[in-house]
Amino acid sequence: MDAVRVAWLREVLTGTEWLGATRRFAGVLRGSVVAHGGGLLLVGTPEYEPWHLAAHLVDEAAWSGTPELAPTLVRHDARPGDPAHLAVGPGRIAAARRGETLLVVAPEEPEPLLERVHSARRAGVTVLALGAGGGELAAMAHDTLAVPEGAELDLDTVQHLVSAAAGENAGSPRGRRGFRDRLSRLAEALMAPPPAPW
Repeated sequence: MDAVRVAWLREVLTGTEWLGATRRFAGVLRGSVVAHGGGLLLVGTPEYEPWHLAAHLVDEAAWSGTPELAPTLVRHDARPGDPAHLAVGPGRIAAARRGETLLVVAPEEPEPLLERVHSARRAGVTVLALGAGGGELAAMAHDTLAVPEGAELDLDTVQHLVSAAAGENAGSPRGRRGFRDRLSRLAEALMAPPPAPW
């Protein structure tokens, strides 16, 4: 989903709780990784790998000038022969320590994943959860964005909104304006009505 589609989706969702919820959650995510200088781990379940969210966060990290948003994708079936960005296995969660952030995207909660998340939290890792909500994962997480089954939006769409909001410079501690921020302001200026004649 590109920036134009995200903007259209945001327009459609105006007045719903989703815009505020995704921006709030993205702000927590951005604040956690920026405050600690990075260390974002992203993991799903054996059946649901959030590789698409990982790609979008890498893009947002580059576009927003916030490199800390670029995650390490942790895969349940990673093999040593995989490309480096796909070869990180669950052992990386066990090695996580204080100052790192673990973003768990899980439509369901398999027991081995819950055990790893629990161990990471005990080690001081900030745990954020994006999923069905209400289960053990939500109880372990420092912050959660619930996308229950049957909600107006599905988990994939919410991930697009979260990744786009995470890259927004509004409220960023860096205070720098990225390319998309400047482009957005230019578009607003060009589309604004002309000033009234004196």
